[in-house]
Amino acid sequence: MMEMKERIRSFIQENLLTFDDSLTLEDDVNIFEEGFVDSSFAMQLITFVEDAFHIEVTDDDLDLVNFSTINRLVAFVNRKGA
Repeated sequence: MMEMKERIRSFIQENLLTFDDSLTLEDDVNIFEEGFVDSSFAMQLITFVEDAFHIEVTDDDLDLVNFSTINRLVAFVNRKGA
């Protein structure tokens, strides 16, 4: 699970619109509420998750809650069977 968290964290940090390198992206920080990302990044994140973990994100999965924190992303990917 740690490897999955680190892959997700790295992707988010590398693709954030505004991220201060001195900040630590905690596992439970809501990246949308904190203003780190926008809706176009959300689409990039979905594509990354599908490709990296070989899952399909369906319309029913498109709830920001699933993608809002690193921990929620890990739980979502685990539920989808990666």
